[in-house]
Amino acid sequence: MRVLVTGAGGPAGAAVVRSLLRRGDVEVFGADTDRWAGGLYLVDAPHRRLVPAGQAADFVPAVRQIVSDDAIDVVFPTVDVELPLLAAVRDELGAVLASPSLRTVETCLDALTLARTCARTVRVPRTELLGTVQATSGWDFPVVVKARRAGGSRGVQTVHSQAELDAVHDEEDLVVQELLPGDEFSVDVLADLEGHVVAAVPRARLRVDHGVAVAGVTVHDDALVEAASRVARAVGLTTVASVRLRYDGSGVPALLEVNPRFPAGMPLTVASGVDMPSLTLDVVLGRPVPSCVDFAELAAVRYLEDVFLPVDEVMEPR
Repeated sequence: MRVLVTGAGGPAGAAVVRSLLRRGDVEVFGADTDRWAGGLYLVDAPHRRLVPAGQAADFVPAVRQIVSDDAIDVVFPTVDVELPLLAAVRDELGAVLASPSLRTVETCLDALTLARTCARTVRVPRTELLGTVQATSGWDFPVVVKARRAGGSRGVQTVHSQAELDAVHDEEDLVVQELLPGDEFSVDVLADLEGHVVAAVPRARLRVDHGVAVAGVTVHDDALVEAASRVARAVGLTTVASVRLRYDGSGVPALLEVNPRFPAGMPLTVASGVDMPSLTLDVVLGRPVPSCVDFAELAAVRYLEDVFLPVDEVMEPR
């Protein structure tokens, strides 16, 4: 079985590579845009590939070429911008794609569509498109302003007054969202190809560095598991996504966003007893998997890890 993991240099990609390497029945290829990406060097030299950036016009053709040349059976994409591009050519890729459907990906990567899709399923913070009549009044400040579509260039910002909100302008679509007071969690969810939730593992992000959790714990919380499972069903999830929830003032978990890919915090979920990358491989290949997988409560801290190799093994630029 030959598997290609894109974004192998990122924390999510590295987690998927490590998981699949442990199986022993999988030949793992790693791909990244950066020849200095450490995760590339988790696989041996013949299995390293450089690809164009996801935004580039030749990204999809490059992946197709790797699939053809290396007889790849399954592709695991781990980068947001790549997800809709590969999902759109799922039937012509030449390999099984281990990620959600295009419809699910597009729903999850659009904050406004996601809020409307899940509004009748779980508690969703009030979410309005900036610049519309609906967004001009009625807010309890502070509120959050963020890019409507994941991967936008503008980061999340907290706005403290109506005057400050009126002054926010940007060339891309932004949404205004109710700011909730409670603790925030990420719930890693695995669903089979029929949408049945096999596992949901809540993680508390206790310390975050540049958007990546560097300390956290898994927690048994039935309310979080139920809310994340409902979201997964509402968006038609298959394979894996990370559902971000935050408790509101009444103690109800509310939906913030869904990342329809393997998250950076996946190593903690795997160590807790739910090896989602390995299970996902079995799911997309139609192999039997358990109907429910439980997990242990576990804490994790993250540190920088070096990969050493001879200079002549560093890949040449594309």
